[in-house]
Amino acid sequence: MQIPGTLLIVEDEPKIQRFLQSFFELRGLTVYAVGSGEEALKALSKKPTVVLLDVNMPGMGGIETLRMIRATHPKLPVIMATAVGEEQIVRQALDAGAYDYVMKPFNLEYLETVVLTKVLLGMEG
Repeated sequence: MQIPGTLLIVEDEPKIQRFLQSFFELRGLTVYAVGSGEEALKALSKKPTVVLLDVNMPGMGGIETLRMIRATHPKLPVIMATAVGEEQIVRQALDAGAYDYVMKPFNLEYLETVVLTKVLLGMEG
């Protein structure tokens, strides 16, 4: 079943990026995957429904990328992905406008629920 939504994955680890892309494509989403904050900002032209954004990346980090996304796309839902034990970073992300966050290693059931729920809700608006 094809879900009319687009997910932008921003993840600097190629194996995780490929896994997440396949995982969500199998659930019917159109998925674009990029490896940096800079690439994420360019990929916004693809009009994603939801962004899954890694916090720790070389170059432009996730929080900075989130702030830049908020400046140009204030209503675009951004879900932050962060390693366990980074509670302060989670607070920064939520304060900067993140919709939600998921911990690495991923609980795939929770990740799927958060992403697909936001995609389906985004289709209503």
